[in-house]
Amino acid sequence: MASKETKQRGRPRSFDRETALEQAMRSFWEQGYEATSISDLTRTMGIGAPSLYAAFGDKRALFDEVVAAYGRLHGGFIDRAVAEEPTARQGVGRALREAAVEYTLPGRPRGCLVISAALNTTPASAEVAASLREMRRSNIGQIESRIRADIVSGELPADTDASALAHYVGAVIQGMSQQARDGADRAMLADIAALAMRAWPETAEAGEGEEAAEEAGETRGDPAADGGAPHPRRATLAHPAP
Repeated sequence: MASKETKQRGRPRSFDRETALEQAMRSFWEQGYEATSISDLTRTMGIGAPSLYAAFGDKRALFDEVVAAYGRLHGGFIDRAVAEEPTARQGVGRALREAAVEYTLPGRPRGCLVISAALNTTPASAEVAASLREMRRSNIGQIESRIRADIVSGELPADTDASALAHYVGAVIQGMSQQARDGADRAMLADIAALAMRAWPETAEAGEGEEAAEEAGETRGDPAADGGAPHPRRATLAHPAP
C-alpha cells in the first residue's frame, strides 16, 4: 500500500527567497552590477554561495531577476503615468513628479537601479549594460509614441519633434536619478521637474490665446501688466516653421 506521505527531496531551503532577493536588489542598486561581488551578495543576503547558486543561478541570472523585481516593485511608475494619463504632457508631468518622490524615498537606495546599475562596465558586462540600455530606450519609445499620438490628435503642434521631446524627457529623468544619488532632496527634484515641463510645446490654441492676450497687454510678459521686465516665452521643442 502506497504511503500517503511524500518525502521532500534535497535539503529544505533555510532562507526566505523573496527577502534574499530584496537584499540582492539593494546591493546592486547601491554598488552597481560590476562592483557587486558574489561575496558581497552572500553577505548581504545572509546565505552561502552554494545556496545562492542553487536558488538563483549565477550572478547574471540573479541580476536579471532583481531587475524584473525592481520593475514590479519600484520602477513601473513612469510606464503607468504615461499610459494612464489622457495626454503625453499630463503623463510626463506626473512621471517627473513621481520620480522626485521615488528617487528620494528614505530606507532604500537613491535614484533608479536601471539607470545607474551599469553605467561604467568592462566588456565582460557588456550584455548587462546593453540590457539596461534597451530598457531605458523602451521607456523613451513609449513616451515618444504618446507624443506622436498627441500630434495626430492636435493636442500638440504638428511641427513638434517627437523624438527630441521624448529624449529630452529621458535625459531629465536620468539626470534626476543622478542628482538624487548625489544628494538632491525631494524638493529640489520637484523643482527640476517643474522647470523641465516649461519646455513642453504648447497647443496651437494655447499659442493663439497667448498672442491675443499679449496684444491686449494682459500677459505676464507685458511690462505694463505687471510693472516688471518681459518674461521669455516658453521654450518649445518643435521644428521652426519653413
